[in-house]
Amino acid sequence: DTLWDLAIAEVEKRENPDDDDVKPGEVWEKSILFMGNKNGGKTTIILRCLEREDSPKPTLALEYTFGRRSRRHNTPKDVAHFWELGGGTSLVELIRIPITSYNIRSFAVVLVLDLSKPNELWTTMENLLQVTRNHVNKILTKLKKTNPEVAAEIKQRTWNNLQRDHPDSALVDPFPIPLVIIGSKYDIFHEFDSEMRKIISKTLRFVSHYYGASLVFTSKSEALLLKARALINHLAFGYDRSKSVSVDPSKPLFIPAGLDSMSQIGPPPASDSDLGKLRANTPLELWKKVFEKTFPPKSFCDLQDTKDPAQDSQYAEYCLLYTSEQKNQ
Repeated sequence: DTLWDLAIAEVEKRENPDDDDVKPGEVWEKSILFMGNKNGGKTTIILRCLEREDSPKPTLALEYTFGRRSRRHNTPKDVAHFWELGGGTSLVELIRIPITSYNIRSFAVVLVLDLSKPNELWTTMENLLQVTRNHVNKILTKLKKTNPEVAAEIKQRTWNNLQRDHPDSALVDPFPIPLVIIGSKYDIFHEFDSEMRKIISKTLRFVSHYYGASLVFTSKSEALLLKARALINHLAFGYDRSKSVSVDPSKPLFIPAGLDSMSQIGPPPASDSDLGKLRANTPLELWKKVFEKTFPPKSFCDLQDTKDPAQDSQYAEYCLLYTSEQKNQ
């Protein structure tokens, strides 16, 4: 084969991966984008998933690492690409770099929400998921023209976690690619007033179920990190999905996608008279208004990271700094 033949074969393989039925000797390749609150613990979760002992450093812009695992003895190691978006919501447009038409079939998103900052929670979640969804939908629209079978398969896959006769089929709007929502810093959240914890837990259960996502609460505790790792390893390396469920609001939540229901979650946590006064066009909008009544949101501008990345001390190099100062003078 010439170099061109090999290149063509590689592109065709990327455009038409057959991950659901990986043949012996072939490598499983997945990509995951971690995003969420600034200083919410994304880097710590990634390091624990990859079993690395490094100390986490603040993430600047978009960072990449990878992990490799063997499914069986004497088989090639599968590869998982881990992307991490830093800066909270300020650099969300960078998601266009890792999520492309080449890897959309094997891509997943992990949204890390800081439970200790409920006033930032909804705004962060809404902005990050909205921009990501719009970008993914643009890719799928193009795929419908170039490769309609793959586009149809991706759309069908979003419903796979819900049973065919699930009573909530008409009430949910699954995210176009697999999504895991992690509530971090549970140790701080656990000290909150029980009513506050109940509102946050119930709201995140609704949002996760609405988007067809898995939900897990975690902290630096090894036992809780293991549960988060189980969900991420399922996405990254195809490990078996856990079927255990924990919905008790007094304990850390753990709900794999498709194993919750609107009847179990119940109505938004507000009185009937308050619900009657709120005007909302969709259930998601109603839950947003109820949540933000208890936790007034920080404005989007307050969540923007205004620090100049060029001044970040962890990447300082004397010769470049000296040249930069000369230029500024």
